[in-house]
Amino acid sequence: MSLLTEWREYAYGLDDRTPEGKNFWLQYFNAEKGIYQQILKEPETVITGTVQELADKYGISLQFMVGFLDGIDESLKTPNNIEEMEADTEVTIEIDPEKLYMNMVGCNAEWLYTLEEWDAIFTPEKRKELYKTEKSSKTVIKPPKVGRNDPCPCGSGKKYKFCCGANK
Repeated sequence: MSLLTEWREYAYGLDDRTPEGKNFWLQYFNAEKGIYQQILKEPETVITGTVQELADKYGISLQFMVGFLDGIDESLKTPNNIEEMEADTEVTIEIDPEKLYMNMVGCNAEWLYTLEEWDAIFTPEKRKELYKTEKSSKTVIKPPKVGRNDPCPCGSGKKYKFCCGANK
């Protein structure tokens, strides 16, 4: 079983309403926040190493590092092959700051997208724009309803009730 499969089965199998589950996720989110704070201080830096080396570098367990890599993978300029990742797999962390910020917003990870380290990367206006773009990307906008006596949207020039709205 791959490290990613082990992580997902264990982490997502925990009930976060139990003391064990709450404790696990609290520890994980604190570790995750610490890593992001370090990465965002130097967002242009490309970080490389094996999964185990990165876990040691950031002072976290191999399991937490796998979870972190799973979470950040979609925000990287070049995703890693996390499906087949093992402790000695070489990985690269090169973030795309806009993608990362928007993914944090999309996951409702307020403790991450409000980190003060973002202040050195984006202006408040840019952060607001990215936030709004991400939130509106999930909003479904229904087209206006065509009334029976409105012109038909097909462009025929007929009333909707005599064209596409006719019961045939």
